[in-house]
Amino acid sequence: MRQLGKTAYLEQIRSPADVKKLNIAQMRVLCDEIRAFLIDEVSRTGGHLSSNLGTIELTVALHKVFTTPKDKLVFDVGHQCYTHKILTGRRGGFARLRMKDGLSGFPAPDESEHDAFVAGHGNTALSIAIGLATAKKLKKEPGKVIAIIGDGAFTGGMVYEGMNNIRALDNLIVILNDNKMSISKNVGAVAEYLTRLRTSPRYFKAKRDVQSVLDSVPVIGVPIREGLQNVKGAFRRLVYNSTMFEEMGFQYVGVVDGHDLAKMCTLFTAYRNEQSAPLFVHIATIKGKGFEPAEQNPGEFHGVSAFDVNHITDPDIAPDSSFSTVFGTELAELGEQDKSLCAITAAMKYGTGLQFFYKRHKERFFDVGMAEQHAVTFAAGLARAGMRPVVSIYSTFLQRSYDQLLHDVALMDLDVLLAVDRAGLVPGDGQTHQGIYDAAYLSQVPHMRIVSPCNYAELTHWLRVLAGQNGPRALRYPRGAESSDLAELPCTGQEYDVFSKPGARRAIVTYGALTQEALAAQDRLMQEGIAADVYKLCVIHPLPQGVRDTLESYDGIVFAEEGIETGGVGQQLASALCENQYRGAYRHLAVHIGAVTHATVPELRGLCGIDAVSIVQAVKEDCSRKCVWINICVSPALRRAGSARRRSLWRALCSSTNRKWTRPER
Repeated sequence: MRQLGKTAYLEQIRSPADVKKLNIAQMRVLCDEIRAFLIDEVSRTGGHLSSNLGTIELTVALHKVFTTPKDKLVFDVGHQCYTHKILTGRRGGFARLRMKDGLSGFPAPDESEHDAFVAGHGNTALSIAIGLATAKKLKKEPGKVIAIIGDGAFTGGMVYEGMNNIRALDNLIVILNDNKMSISKNVGAVAEYLTRLRTSPRYFKAKRDVQSVLDSVPVIGVPIREGLQNVKGAFRRLVYNSTMFEEMGFQYVGVVDGHDLAKMCTLFTAYRNEQSAPLFVHIATIKGKGFEPAEQNPGEFHGVSAFDVNHITDPDIAPDSSFSTVFGTELAELGEQDKSLCAITAAMKYGTGLQFFYKRHKERFFDVGMAEQHAVTFAAGLARAGMRPVVSIYSTFLQRSYDQLLHDVALMDLDVLLAVDRAGLVPGDGQTHQGIYDAAYLSQVPHMRIVSPCNYAELTHWLRVLAGQNGPRALRYPRGAESSDLAELPCTGQEYDVFSKPGARRAIVTYGALTQEALAAQDRLMQEGIAADVYKLCVIHPLPQGVRDTLESYDGIVFAEEGIETGGVGQQLASALCENQYRGAYRHLAVHIGAVTHATVPELRGLCGIDAVSIVQAVKEDCSRKCVWINICVSPALRRAGSARRRSLWRALCSSTNRKWTRPER
């Protein structure tokens, strides 16, 4: 790893106020130092690299001109906020970026007053910024609200919903960070000249003087002013080709070189005090700027694990083994056998492993951009026409298409297969990227079948099975590589497997990657003289046929899952047991905290109380408990009843099992 030597300016930056002391030449040096710092740190810790390297000059210019937290910076998605964090006094935290008790990889208001809003999903910044700017107007607070939005976010409909509701917010600035669009030389040259002209102080003075004179001329003054504005608008539309933005009420300026500090500082300074309408600034940047591998392949360096800067591998040739790459490779093979098979992703070709399908079946591969809702409904259309679409989306982003799953896929029972990547706890990215909700919300979708493999062998088997079935289906799998312990487990092809111990009166039930913790707990319990069987579910919804009846023979059951507690698979099993008057003890270990922080997966399991230690403790407590614990919150009768009625029903339930009544412990 390279060692970053002493820097001229970076080490002097303790707050945004320090940036304001630098001149343009000094700021350019600072940008070079930040770029070297980020490459060095992210190569060691992992994180988002390409997007941050492309927005260094923009962020420095914003902090040079504006003053946070009075002025609000709202980052769309948020993964391009590293320079912002450096300039707001958090450079020292990068040694523990995305680690437990360390610096978040996204804006975090609880981390700094300079972070205006939590941001981990795309297309949200404009709506947030409009809300903040409107609140400033209502409260008569000074300052601007600046939304920084990448061109990728403009593939999501929420951006356009926001643009349609900007009103007359002269304290709102929207910056389109365009790192893909090519600009013709002719249009670019004229636009650059007009941008220089429109950011000159003399322009604003002349504009005010002309408006003042025309407004004072009786009868014909106002019509002349309006006519001049119409001519000016028509000319701008001809030059900029920016009809959409201006028609929606924005003042449009661009295209501006997003790596030219002087131009951006001049522009922002000009409109800081002279803005008369919502301002739309179009800048052009290079994603991954300053690091050649990232410039050549920005998608692969969007989010990275730790890497050696001196030995960069081609992700298309030698990718690291992971559930995503195994899925992508197998799907490409299936595409050879079934010419109706299509693959859809939402701006995550490499992240989901679909580059393999793309290379072999380009005409049946569709990257719809950052538009998960469209992806699902598009798949529904394909399915309705006889194709067999596979939609591969991260669990945390699939949440955004819940209505489409219900309305467009389930109502007609269409043949759409969801490949739910990054399901379960996710390290590093923290609270906005946890895949802990999909098992609960997908199980509410009519006709849905959900499978959760624990290793590569099960992944490939169940992908082939589901690809041949009809109706809505979901295959959910974790981020990263398979556990070496779970890799040794054979794929039986059964809906659930049982790992038995002689004389076991206790059962541990789980699914997916958490099987590793369940088996470890089983071994620890045996060392303490407690025999417990482990039930590993492959199909988690609907619950496998007969599993409820089999589990009823145990004195106690502990269900552990890497998903939310309310509505989770464990509660569904509890409800099924309760309906069948199960008389044993039942414990549901699941994610019950509102926001899961950034840490390693083993650390997160410990924090959530679903690791092997927690499972062992739950089994031992139930062994010593003399009362029954049925998960009463899933009983419809108890849920509808008042507190006194619930106590009465609980006593009656315990009386029917000849056990002493006690309040269930959480």
